[in-house]
Formats: sequence, C-alpha cells, structure tokens
Amino acid sequence: MDTDPRQFAPATARNRDFILPILQRVLPATGQVLEIGSGSGEHAVHFARHLPALHWQPSDADPAALGSIAAWVRHAALPNLALPLHLDLGAAAWPLAQADAVVAINVLHYSPWSSTAALFRGAANVLQAAGVVYCYGPYRRGGAHTAPSNAAFDAWLRGIDPRFAVRDLEAVEAQALACGFRLDEVIEMPANNFSLVFRRG
Repeated sequence: MDTDPRQFAPATARNRDFILPILQRVLPATGQVLEIGSGSGEHAVHFARHLPALHWQPSDADPAALGSIAAWVRHAALPNLALPLHLDLGAAAWPLAQADAVVAINVLHYSPWSSTAALFRGAANVLQAAGVVYCYGPYRRGGAHTAPSNAAFDAWLRGIDPRFAVRDLEAVEAQALACGFRLDEVIEMPANNFSLVFRRG
C-alpha cells in the first residue's frame, strides 16, 4: 500500500487564515506569485484556492518538501496551482524568470542570514516594477525580542542550526532597501509574528 507523501504542518493550520486577508489586500489582483520555501505545500493549496485569479508557483530547496508539495498540488487539482520548483535562494539564477509577487512564510529564521540578502536580490531580478515581497514570521525589534516565547524560539532555532535565528526587523529592512525595496507595512500578527510588506521604491 502506498504511503501518502503529503506532510502536515500544525503551524500552517494556525496561521493561514490570519495571513490570507493580508495577501488578499497586498497582492496584485492577477498575475504570478512565487512562494519561497513552501514547506509542506499546505499554504500553497490554501492560498491558491482562495486567490483563484493568481497563478501560484510553490518552491523549495528540500527534496522531502518538494515531494510533499507535489503531492498536495496533485491532491488539490487546482488550475492555478503549479507543481513545485526546486529553488535555492543562494543560486545565481532562480528557475522562474518573472513574477508579480514573492511570498516567503517562515523562511528567514529557518535559513542562514545570507539567505535574506539572497531573497531580495532574487526578487529584484524576477519582479515587475510594481512587484511586492511579503515576509511572515517572528522578528526582533529595536534589538530585542517582542515576547519571551520568541526568545525561547530563537534559542531553539540556534540549537537546531547555529545559522538560524529570529532576525532583527531593522536588519531585514536594510537588506531589502539595498536591493531597491522599501518596507511599506509592518503588521502585527497572532503569536508574536509579523507580516512585512515590501514594495519597490
């Protein structure tokens, strides 16, 4: 009997309905969305289902994640949801030449700091003039954690991989600005997370 390759991430079920209204407001009405670090693939299915005028392109660098995403895509059978691309943030060229928005949910703290600059460099290469970058996750502000639970999470991340960490929002903003993106909105989210909306300019 075949096993189901789909992965299930509890955090996705907790945050997707809070993220969706933000995406409905800040993403373009139509066009192509490139999701970075799609993980299990559950976010891609949920957002593609609720944003039918947008073509959703999931991606990840992890082979296990790519298998799960592909299984979710096939299971959902949505006309606007593509099979995942293998995308390494640090690669010189991304496998998608053009997009209207880039979405990165819980990516920056689960990757080396160099990936933050790579994310915005890559976005600058693929996004159209009115393109938007949306990042979700926990961030430090003013050099400090916004909650004790985030400090504990930061320590846990560093224990998994010393290159991982809850990032300073101001440092992320500086990397974005260096690539031509201004921080347009900082939106407080449940569980001490933030939505960051970057636009060109």
